[in-house]
Amino acid sequence: MAKYMIRASYTAEGAKRLLADGASKRREVAQGLVEGLGGTVEAFYFCFGSDDLIVIVDVPDNVRAAAASLAVNSGGVVSSSTTVLLTTEEMDQATQVDTSY
Repeated sequence: MAKYMIRASYTAEGAKRLLADGASKRREVAQGLVEGLGGTVEAFYFCFGSDDLIVIVDVPDNVRAAAASLAVNSGGVVSSSTTVLLTTEEMDQATQVDTSY
């Protein structure tokens, strides 16, 4: 499984839904999406500032992560960005790859 950090900000409509449905419902919806793609939610945090949510997920591959991003961003209630997260071991492997730059 690949690990991703999703940063999201609510639109005005998204904030209205959060107020109406509550935070637990928003987490349930996100968790259902991720689990439907064969993944798991590791962490789900609300925050304030430039982001309203930080979510850490494990999803089988980039294709499913992209599908989730498309689904979320096309809904019009949230704007999100996804960052691929690498383990220390993966970075160690990357430092050993011979490149010609």
